[in-house]
Amino acid sequence: MIKKSIKQKVYNFTAIFELNEGGSYTITVPALPGLVTEGKNLEDAHLMVEDAIHCYVAGLIKAKERVPLEREIAQLRLAVKV
Repeated sequence: MIKKSIKQKVYNFTAIFELNEGGSYTITVPALPGLVTEGKNLEDAHLMVEDAIHCYVAGLIKAKERVPLEREIAQLRLAVKV
């Protein structure tokens, strides 16, 4: 039996992990609007966001929609006097 080779493309996205009040992490991916997931610790959060990204992108591909390309992201911590 000959297996067919399935071409897979690797996509790179920035995920933002934010520790929330409950001690778990809320994760968003700015390039993928509406994608939000949560994990009870960093390891779980990492697995959750990888799965969420996979499902999101696979859904776009199945619907023959364009997969967004990530634009440059900068994260800065600012101190503001009020």
